[in-house]
Amino acid sequence: MRPVIATALALAAALALGACGFGEEGIALSDDDANYNGAVLFATHCSGCHTMKAAGSQGTGNRSIRTQGPNLDQRTETYQDALFAIQNGGFSGAIMPQNILVGEEAEAVARFVAEYAGSDAEESPRPEQSSEPAPSQETDVEPAGEQAGQPTGGSPEQASP
Repeated sequence: MRPVIATALALAAALALGACGFGEEGIALSDDDANYNGAVLFATHCSGCHTMKAAGSQGTGNRSIRTQGPNLDQRTETYQDALFAIQNGGFSGAIMPQNILVGEEAEAVARFVAEYAGSDAEESPRPEQSSEPAPSQETDVEPAGEQAGQPTGGSPEQASP
């Protein structure tokens, strides 16, 4: 009777983990999308730590633990940066395993990330740019040395009357 209970518990745990976004279930891309394979690979290899809607992943449920990877819906990534992170274990090299994917699989995930990351990212506010030069700042304070009629670059003893 005990082996049956243990098997049932193991099967229930496997089903529960399968529903956590580690597969093709929540992928928002159609299977004829050029990045679909990258989305599936991301979902199966990266979703345990990273959040990304297009792959149906939500990272780890505990956002405060150290192994939580960046939320890729909130930041954009280039192909080169994503490929670098995959090959080198992120940018700090402290938590993400190096070469979690290699070769064409790594390239497919990097293309997918470059295309779909940043869906919730907001543009950083930028100061308005103008073609006119910025106005110079004038002050009421005279430069040191020119006070009281003293020429710049010298001491009072060196000044000529």
